Amino acid sequence: MTHKVFIKAFGLLLILLSLNLINSVAVYAQDEKNYSTKPVKKGEERWRIGYLEAGKFADYQMNLIAIVNALMHLGWIEEQEIPPQSDNTDNKALWHWLANDIQSDYIEFVEDAYWSSNWKEDVRMQTKQAVLKRLNETKDIDLMLALGTWAALDLANNEHSVATVAASVADALQSNIIKSVDDSGYDHLHAKIDPTRNKRQLRLFHDIINFNQLGVVYENSVEGRSYSAVHDVEEVSQERGFSIVPCYAQFSDTPLEDAKKQVLDCYTELANKVNAVYVTRHRGLTPDVVEQIVPILNKKKVRSFSQQGSRDVILGVLMSIALAGHKYVGAFYAETVAKILNGAKPRDLPQVFEEPPKIAINITTAEKIGFEPPIEIYGIADEIYR
Repeated sequence: MTHKVFIKAFGLLLILLSLNLINSVAVYAQDEKNYSTKPVKKGEERWRIGYLEAGKFADYQMNLIAIVNALMHLGWIEEQEIPPQSDNTDNKALWHWLANDIQSDYIEFVEDAYWSSNWKEDVRMQTKQAVLKRLNETKDIDLMLALGTWAALDLANNEHSVATVAASVADALQSNIIKSVDDSGYDHLHAKIDPTRNKRQLRLFHDIINFNQLGVVYENSVEGRSYSAVHDVEEVSQERGFSIVPCYAQFSDTPLEDAKKQVLDCYTELANKVNAVYVTRHRGLTPDVVEQIVPILNKKKVRSFSQQGSRDVILGVLMSIALAGHKYVGAFYAETVAKILNGAKPRDLPQVFEEPPKIAINITTAEKIGFEPPIEIYGIADEIYR
């Protein structure tokens, strides 16, 4: 091994060890006032929680389930098994179950306080007005869960004052939901942010692969660039000297089947142009589409890294850094909800949360594209799939 190769391998090992050991538990800013997370009633009543989402999306269901499980762990809800969902992108049936079947002396998920914009701009405007009317006139909701960038933006304003916890937002700062990493800008608003998550992923991917062209699929809009972390991709590109090859695929205001086709067409196109792709969040990137994309990339020996996590690696994407079942982020959201219901102002609570990474790699894909992972990866990989 040459001196230069040894130095590079040693540097990679240090990066991987720091990701795995330093961040083996969730890291986030401390609550300076130390608000309690213990269950408490609203006088003689229960706290009433509402829900707003941009539309059907698997990330939203995973986050909602993680929040509910964490609230059970904190004692706000009695421990019970959440039933399997027939559609992992649709939260309506799940919300119905939460409203009618959970056991809690402290909170209730209000069945008719569930809104979805169905990824349609015209529906979004109507939905926003319906939510604001409920919050300002009926005034029977104590806390809103806003899932996704659209939902968060629709409640990140001075048009109401109901406590709002924004979840499953790709980048709350770049999408203008919050004013800064440390300040949401609104007393009633809280939005989690991990300012360096995507950059950590991209730097690790480049350290391992050393690609010179990176393909990225996204909707060319403010929200679309936020979902796919385009700003972070551009920063790391300038820092590392690789070029970006974009391909645009409509995310919102389009039928799901059209979104899926555009995503598939984009990855097919990129496979002939680049030697690596950052498989970014997209509504059209459903599991069946991932399964179609993988052989296309493998045939062209294209290296792939999933922004979303190991669920794509299981389906054949080469590698990712992933969470263990959204457990840690769910706990962060649930603790935030608990502190708000204990009297904390959402704006005063810490927003920064660094997700504990788990290195995931698909060995079958590595073999098919002729990629031999550095030996250091095998020693510390948390998830190895075939």
